[in-house]
Amino acid sequence: MTADKKSIKGIVYAALFGALTAAGAFIVIPLPPVPITAQTFFLNIAAVLLGGPLGAASQFIYVMLGIVGIPVFAGGKAGLGVLFGPTGGYLIGFIVAAFVIGLIAGMKKNAGVLWYIFSMLIGMVIIYFLGVIQLSFVAKLSFVKALYVGVLPFLPGDIIKIILAAIISSRLKDRIKI
Repeated sequence: MTADKKSIKGIVYAALFGALTAAGAFIVIPLPPVPITAQTFFLNIAAVLLGGPLGAASQFIYVMLGIVGIPVFAGGKAGLGVLFGPTGGYLIGFIVAAFVIGLIAGMKKNAGVLWYIFSMLIGMVIIYFLGVIQLSFVAKLSFVKALYVGVLPFLPGDIIKIILAAIISSRLKDRIKI
């Protein structure tokens, strides 16, 4: 495959996963204390299957869809204001985390589910860290209070999504060639 076809194929996959992440905002499992959405599920799969740069590109596409006004952020929100609001740090975290997850996942030649879980956990820490920093600043919360409201309720759902995404990624990894 020529370099041009390879890069076009990669861009198509990045766009597809950006769209899947956007659709993930509408896949909601209504569990207390917070509902579970599928955005980070698709982010994790994109990062592992596409690698760091294309994984990050997929999440950049997702964020850009929301910024231009398509209601793809959680709760059907859209616009540049969301990026500068209390949850904007999580969205920036999506891009950074996808890059890092993709890099870590690609470090092992025959990586398996446990390595993917490890890489996705690192990515989740990045998302939470950037999200909590902005949540704390914008909402004028202490860092500890921002952790309490911006991380703890989401941990159970995120752990489940990471495990499922790692299993699915390990089964698809050899089938997706970029």
